[in-house]
This record gives sequence, C-alpha cells and structure tokens, in this order.
Amino acid sequence: MDRKKNTPTERAFMMAEVVRSVRISPSYVRLTFSGLDGLELRGADHWCRLFFTREGQDALALPSRTSEIGWYLQYLATPKPRRPWVRAYTLRNARPELGEVDIDFVIHGDRDGNIGPASRFALDATPGDRVGFLDQGVGYTPDHPHDWTLLIGDETALPAIAGICRTLPASAQGVAIIEVPTASDRQSFPAPPGIEFSWIARDESPDGDSRPGSLALRTLMSADLPEGVVHAHAIGESALATGARRHLVQDREVSKRHVDFVGYWRHGRPATS
Repeated sequence: MDRKKNTPTERAFMMAEVVRSVRISPSYVRLTFSGLDGLELRGADHWCRLFFTREGQDALALPSRTSEIGWYLQYLATPKPRRPWVRAYTLRNARPELGEVDIDFVIHGDRDGNIGPASRFALDATPGDRVGFLDQGVGYTPDHPHDWTLLIGDETALPAIAGICRTLPASAQGVAIIEVPTASDRQSFPAPPGIEFSWIARDESPDGDSRPGSLALRTLMSADLPEGVVHAHAIGESALATGARRHLVQDREVSKRHVDFVGYWRHGRPATS
C-alpha cells in the first residue's frame, strides 16, 4: 500500500508541547500534546511524524520543506549532530477544538534491554517538553467493495486498529487479531458489534515465543475466517505484515488488491535516522 498517496497536499511543521503523561499499561505510555491548532482530523489511522532532540541538542533543527520527498532529503543532508530523531506514530485520540492529540508510545527495547530515543522520551517526558510534528494523513483507505474487514497487527499497530474500528460503519463485520506483550496491555475501544476480537498476549504463550508478531501470524493461519470478499489490513512488525499478506494471497487466494500491508518496524533492527 502506498501511504504517500494519502499525505496532505498542504501542511507545515508544527511544534507540539507535552501537557500530560500517563503510564496506561506495562508497555504503553500515553502522552498528550497541545499546540496543534488548525490540525485537521482525518479519521481512521491518522498518523504523523514526531521529531525529538538528540542528546546534547538544545533546539530542534526541523526541515523547512514539507513535501514527502523534500523534507526527508533535507533531513538527511543535516549533519547528524544537528539532526533530530524522527519516528512515525498514529494518533490515539484527537481533540482538534483544543489543538490536542494523544499518542501511545510502546515501551520496548532490544535484546540487551536498551530502549530507543522515542521510548526514552516518553518515559522521561514532563509538561513543557516539545517535539516537532508533521501531519502524514491516513493509510487505511480501502478502495474496493467488500463484505468484511480483517485487521491484524502487533502492539505498535494497536492505535491504528483502534482508530480504524472507531470509523467503521456500525454494520461492519470482521475480525481483528491484535498481539500485545502482556495481558495487561489489552485496551478497550469503540468498535462495531460485528467485529470479532482475538487478543494474543506474548506473556501467556505456552511455548515462550517472544518474537513480536509471530503469535498473531500463527493465529491468522489457523483461523476460521468468514466467507465473502475481504479487505485486509496487516500492520506492525515487518515479518508479520508481509507474512500475513503472503498467507492470505497464496494460501487463501485473496486478491493482492484486497490486502494492504505496512511494516512499521523490523525486529532486531532499530531505526537509526
């Protein structure tokens, strides 16, 4: 799926300020940001890029270009000591009348227990801390008639799945498979009554499989799915997203056009930009 086609044509970098921090579960910190006056609420899995200062930086050096290619080329041309960290996030909630958004940060580290700059920011955030904000639009845009919806993702996909469920019509039918690190990370959110949820917690896995996304993929492969034309949206860890698409297309003979997939991240390969 080409997320770029849903990028706003007119946008500008904004500065967002932390106003609240809440540890909502063992693996999630929810930060509320203000200062986003004029942000247009786009619905579904509305996502953004956040820019954080690196250690030793006292100010954000944000790109001046805002086109999808332009800002990134300018960003890469910025010397690393001045280049901020940048990460992509889905809005968990938005209150445009207040210029506020909530963003859920997954707190996870590598095999040695080290955590990335965004997780560190979320854990240490206090009111007044600032980040750069660039609106990216939405990624969930099914473009074909379908009888039911399949949503599958890991902990990084939970905010997007919640946003999509919130915008589905009340008559929607479907299946949502969500894998989270612990049973305490399950969240409740509005969804049509016809969406059947399957929550998988890695800390409850009897075989100790700890690779993110692997349990969700296995659940999909063994699931008794509804009949009819599906629109599938597979997001999260790269192997989960690509594996789900491969299974649906090759094993269940779903049309490629009916399966959107986005690898948000890759296990064992932290982002370094």
